[in-house]
Amino acid sequence: QVQLVESGGGLVQPGGSLRLSCVASGFSSDNYAIGWFRQVPGKEREGVACISGISENTFYVDSVKGRFAISRANTGNTVYLQMNNLKPEDTAVYYCAAAETPLPLEPSQYYYWGQGTQVTVSS
Repeated sequence: QVQLVESGGGLVQPGGSLRLSCVASGFSSDNYAIGWFRQVPGKEREGVACISGISENTFYVDSVKGRFAISRANTGNTVYLQMNNLKPEDTAVYYCAAAETPLPLEPSQYYYWGQGTQVTVSS
């Protein structure tokens, strides 16, 4: 059974940091691209970061470049999103998703999804 499980969300003050984790099971996730997406009510889901399969190339939306970093654990089945210098506009539900060869930050290209974890940036 394919499963993606996110964790690590929470409430943090502006300027703070969080690390999200995405644990994949039920498929060979190290051969898949893993993306992080976020969504706020009333808005479309937005691609935040992606790490490709074997080559592990990384991609970021402009608004998080220099603040967020995506990485894959040596075991291959866990992908992290390190989020630094968080801003109130980063508040959203964050999802991880997997696909074999997607356009990196395009949600419609991903077919395995987790349930999401809430990130709230507020003082």
